Amino acid sequence: MTQNWQSLSVVQTATVVSTDIAKGLDPSVANQRQVEIGRNEIVSRGRRSAMHLLLRQFNDRMIWLLLAASCVSVLTGAWEDAAIIIAILMLNGLLGFVQEFRAERALAALQQLAGHFAKVVRGGQSIHLPTHSLVPGDIVTLEAGDVVPADLRLIEVFQLQVDEAALTGESVAVDKVADITFPPATPTAECSNLAFKGTLVVKGRARAIVVEIGMRTALGQVAELLQGARTPPTPLQQRMSDFGKRLTWWVMAIALVVFLMGLWRGEPWMLMLLTAISLAVAAVPEALPAVITIALAFGARRMVRVNALIRRLSAIETLGSITYICTDKTGTLTQNKMAAKYLYFNGTTIEWPLSSAITHDTLTWLLRAMANNNDVAIQNKILVGDPTETALYSAAASVEVEKFNGEFPRVAELPFDALRKRMTTWHSHNDGYIAFTKGAPEQVLACCETHWQSNRVLEVQKLLAEAESLAKQGLRVIAFAARHWPSLPAQMTVGAEMQLAFLGFAALIDPPRAEALEAVENCRAAGIIPVMITGDHPATARAIARQLTILDKDTQLMTGEELSRLDFSTLATRVLNTRVYARVSPAQKLDIINALQSRGQFVAMTGDGVNDAPALRAANVGVAMGQIGTDVAKEAAHIVLLDDNFASIVNAIGEGRRSYDNLRKFIRFVLSGNCGEIGILFFAPLVGLPLPLLPAQILWINLVTDGVPGLSLTQESAEVDTMQRPPRAPQEGVLAGGMWQHILWVGLLITLLCLSTQAWAQRYAPEHAQSMVFTLLAFAQLFHILAIRRERESMFGAVFFKNVWLWAAVLGTMGLQLLTLYLPIFNQLLKTTPLPGTLLMAVIGLASMVFFAVETEKYFLHRRGR
Repeated sequence: MTQNWQSLSVVQTATVVSTDIAKGLDPSVANQRQVEIGRNEIVSRGRRSAMHLLLRQFNDRMIWLLLAASCVSVLTGAWEDAAIIIAILMLNGLLGFVQEFRAERALAALQQLAGHFAKVVRGGQSIHLPTHSLVPGDIVTLEAGDVVPADLRLIEVFQLQVDEAALTGESVAVDKVADITFPPATPTAECSNLAFKGTLVVKGRARAIVVEIGMRTALGQVAELLQGARTPPTPLQQRMSDFGKRLTWWVMAIALVVFLMGLWRGEPWMLMLLTAISLAVAAVPEALPAVITIALAFGARRMVRVNALIRRLSAIETLGSITYICTDKTGTLTQNKMAAKYLYFNGTTIEWPLSSAITHDTLTWLLRAMANNNDVAIQNKILVGDPTETALYSAAASVEVEKFNGEFPRVAELPFDALRKRMTTWHSHNDGYIAFTKGAPEQVLACCETHWQSNRVLEVQKLLAEAESLAKQGLRVIAFAARHWPSLPAQMTVGAEMQLAFLGFAALIDPPRAEALEAVENCRAAGIIPVMITGDHPATARAIARQLTILDKDTQLMTGEELSRLDFSTLATRVLNTRVYARVSPAQKLDIINALQSRGQFVAMTGDGVNDAPALRAANVGVAMGQIGTDVAKEAAHIVLLDDNFASIVNAIGEGRRSYDNLRKFIRFVLSGNCGEIGILFFAPLVGLPLPLLPAQILWINLVTDGVPGLSLTQESAEVDTMQRPPRAPQEGVLAGGMWQHILWVGLLITLLCLSTQAWAQRYAPEHAQSMVFTLLAFAQLFHILAIRRERESMFGAVFFKNVWLWAAVLGTMGLQLLTLYLPIFNQLLKTTPLPGTLLMAVIGLASMVFFAVETEKYFLHRRGR
C-alpha cells in the first residue's frame, strides 16, 4: 500500500480518494480513473510469450541431433536432402507453436469467463461490475461468501469476519471494525479497519471504499511469490507425459536397430543416420501434451454452451468416472421461482393471495415480519435477492405492506447461518425496538415461549405437526416470531434470539424444473445415482424426491439429526441406499462425501454457501451455483453452473465423456500411425527390402497426418451410447478398453500393406516403389481416422459426413499428398515420382482396407457386446 489507510478515518479516506460515501463515484469519473490507473488485476508473468512458445518447439534433443546431422549432410554435398528436412522441421515447429498458442488462448479465455463480480455503488445506483473494473473511490458492498475485490477501507460493518489466510497465513477469521484507526506502522494482519484483496468474507456484511487496486494492493506487493507459477498438469496429461517418456526410449532403441541394420546392408551411413533420427522424431508423439490441453480446453468451452463453466481442466477427465451426483434441491432440482401458497397464524391456515381485507392483528404482524426480515433490494422496480426472501417480500408487498419498511428501519441483525437455520433483525419501533426472526420451524419454535400478543402456552408439537403437514405437499415452510425490546441487546448473540413470541408460518411453493425428471432418468441410464441433499424439512424433501423418482420404496431418507448420531462405519454402510438427506448442515455434506468415497464411489457435489467450500473441495467434482453461489464456493469448486440447473450437471457429464472419448480417438490415431511407421522401417531390412522411406518423407508424413487431421478429432460429436454406458473406472488407463490391441494390429496391418506393396513394386515398377509406400502410408492413416471417429458405431450412415473440420483436414491432406507426387518441385525435394493412374488407384484401394478392417472389428465387437 502506498498510503497508511489504516490511520485515516472514513471521512478522511473519502476525501483523499475524492468520493461520495453515499452515492459513490460518478461513472464518467470512474472510467477516467481506470484509463489513468489501469485495471484491478494482479499482473501475471507466468504466461509464456509467443516467441517462447515458438522456440520451445525446437527444444528437443532429437531435433537438435537431426539439425546437426542435416548440417553434416550439407558439408558432404547432399544439401537438397538437408534443406527439405530443415524446412519440414520448421513447418512442424510452426504447427506445434499454433497448437500450444491456441491452448494458451483457450485457457486464458476460460479464466476470463471465471472472473469475479463486485457489488458497486456508482452515481447513486447499485450495480454489479467485473472486479477488474474497480477503481479507487468506488463504494462496494461485501457479504458472506464474497472474495474481497480490492484493498478496502471499511465504512460500516455488521458482524464482519474475513479469512485472511491467503495473505497473512492466519487460519482464524478476523473480526473487522470500521470506526477505529491504527498507527502507520501497524502490521497488515492487525489492521482490522481494512479488508484486503483476495481474502474471503466468511460472515456478516459491510460497506467499504476502494483505496488500492491491482499491484498496489497488499496482495499485489507480495505477488512475486505467485509469479511464474504454472498450472499443474491434469492426471491425463501427466500419464501421457510419462507414457511419452517411456515410448521415447523404446523408439530410440528401435531407431538404433534400424541404423545398424542399414549399415549391415551397405546403405550410406549418413542416409541411415538421418533415417533413424527422422524415425525417432516422427514416432514420438511430442505434440500429445499440447493436443490434450487443446482438447480439454475446447471441451471446457463447449460446456459453457450447456451452462457449465469449467474452473479446473482435470474435472473433464473426472466427470466420466462420476457415480453419484449429490445435489441441492432448491433452485437446482426446483425452479427457484418461489411464491407464497399458504399462511398459518393463530390456528388458521389461509390460501394466498388473500380474497379479503386483513382483519387479524397477528396476520398484520406476520406480514410485517415477512416484509422487514430480509435483505431484498429494489433495483429499477425489480426485486433482487434470495428467491425465498423475494417471495416473502412480494407476498407482503401485494397487500401494501411495503410501507412497513419505512416504519421499521433496521438497526441491527444476526445474519442467517447454516447452524442456527434462522435470521433475526432489529428495527426501531415507537420508543423501543422490535426484533423479527425467521427460519426453520423447529429452530424458531425452540426460541419461542408464547403466541404473539397472547399468554397462551405454545403447543410446539402441534405446530411442528402443522408445519410437516404443509411440507408433505412439497411446500417450503418458514416460521416467523417477534419480540419487543426497550433497548438493543448488549450483545448480538444467539442469546438475543430467546423468549420470542410465535407469529406464524409462510408456506412457499417451488415446483420441480420441467427438465429435472428427464435429467434424473438420464443419470440412471448412465449408471449415475442422483442424491438430494437439502436443508429443507424432511416432508418437503420426500415429496419433491418422489415426484422426480429420486426416492422409491427400496431407498431411504435420512435427516441431519439421524446422521449426526451415526458413526462413520455405520454411515458408510447406509450411504449406498440413501437417496435423500434433509435438514443437513454443510459440515454433514463432507461426512456424506467421505462415506461415499470410502465405498469406492466418485462423487459430484453441489454447493453455494461459504460453509459448502470444504465439501466442494473434497468432492471428486465440486459444483458451485453460478447465480446464487458465493465467491468462496465458486473458488472451491471444479465447475460453476451458470443456470443452477441439475440438468446442466448431467449435460456437463455427457460433454466430459465426449471430450475424453475424443482424446482417446486422437491417441488411437496417432499411435497407430506411428506404430505403422516403426514397423515399416524395422521389418523392411529383415525381409530383404531396401529402405522404404527417406528421412524427409518420414517427417512429411508426421507433419501432414499427425497435425491438423488428428486435432480435428477433438470436434467429433458424442457417441450414441455416451450416456447409456456405465461410468469409467477411475483407475482405468487411457489405453484400456482394447485400445493398445487396436493400435498394435492396425500398425501391423499398415506395415503389411506397405511392405507387400514395396515387394511387388520392386519387381514390377521399381522406379515407383518408394513413392507408392510413401503415398500408401499417408492415405492409410487418413482412412484410419475416418473409421475411428466412432469407437462402437459403424461409420456407414448419417454420421459419416458429419464434422466438417475433419473432412476439410482429410481432403486437404490428401491434396497435399498428391502434390508431392505430381508437382515437380516436390518430386525433386522429396525424391518422389508421379504415379500412373492405375498405380494410384491401387494404392488408394489398398489404403482403404484399413477403413474396412476397422469397421469389421467394430461389427464383431458389437456382436460380442450384444
